[in-house]
Amino acid sequence: MDLLLPEAVRGEFAHSTTYLNTANCGVLPRASVAAVHELAEAAGAGIPAGFGDFDRVERVREAFARLVGVAPERVAVGSAVSTHVGLVSAGLPAGSEVLCPEGDFASVINPFMVRDDLKVRFAPLESLAEAVGPGTALVALSAVQSADGRTADLAAVRAATAAHGARMLVDATQAAGCLPFDASPYEYTVTGGYKWLLAARGVSYLTVSEEAQRTLTPLHAGWVAAESMWDHIYGPLARLARGARRFDESPAFLGYHAAEPALALLERIGIDAVHAHDTALAARYRAGLARLGHEPVPGNAPIVSVPGLADRQGGLLAAGVVTSARAGNLRASFHLYNTEADVDRLLNLLEG
Repeated sequence: MDLLLPEAVRGEFAHSTTYLNTANCGVLPRASVAAVHELAEAAGAGIPAGFGDFDRVERVREAFARLVGVAPERVAVGSAVSTHVGLVSAGLPAGSEVLCPEGDFASVINPFMVRDDLKVRFAPLESLAEAVGPGTALVALSAVQSADGRTADLAAVRAATAAHGARMLVDATQAAGCLPFDASPYEYTVTGGYKWLLAARGVSYLTVSEEAQRTLTPLHAGWVAAESMWDHIYGPLARLARGARRFDESPAFLGYHAAEPALALLERIGIDAVHAHDTALAARYRAGLARLGHEPVPGNAPIVSVPGLADRQGGLLAAGVVTSARAGNLRASFHLYNTEADVDRLLNLLEG
């Protein structure tokens, strides 16, 4: 068995399947499972430790900020990417043009589509930068496409938006945690925390540049959006929190308790090492597919999708290999708990 990452890394996990489905949902590390159990047991026992730990949420905010290269003051925590995108959508003036890639993930698109006073325009991912025009107010796109693993040319799109005075929203859900991702150049980024970042559902992050914070209204502001939240549990808040914390949702504590050890593990290993590991496995799989006569969607992310093989997903699952069927593709995704043996098992099943 290969050791692209130390065997101790895989000892942090206890999954019993050949799990090649991180693009759908990551595997919780043992320490995250223990943190969830501890919180749930305390909640079941009716003791204060079961209420959830806001200090832990702040440490998660800080860890995510380090991971994506921004100050914690630019990070808001929430529960879903679509909620974050909805805030950005609500901040756009009527008549604004929003440009999106064709076939991007629904949560990146729908919050704009439901406003009938916005103009939403689509272009192929490969020519998105060329499609930015003088009337474009915002470009919203995923860094890595969920359906097939294609990677956006973020630098080219950033240059185009800068040239035309447009803002940019990047969904880093399929990038942060497996690819080096820097959120600092963009007005807005959104990231689901339960895939490559190895937390549970209910964890999501919004980053907002200092300038762009003035474009958003904290429409779901509760007591956690106050500058001094413990002094504003009742009645109207006197002052919103400084920075992006004003856009916080009340945290889903089970997910955030899981997120702290998961992010600590990623920091300990280092994203560069995780990236090298994940993409090496994806490259091995691509080479094996070529030998079998299959042609995957071109790309260099740890997500590999093969057109026409979606119907194999059920048989693979029955054999203990977990993948996804997406947009007619068989999608496999490789992360730090996977090995070359996992890749070879998938290839052997596809051949057989």
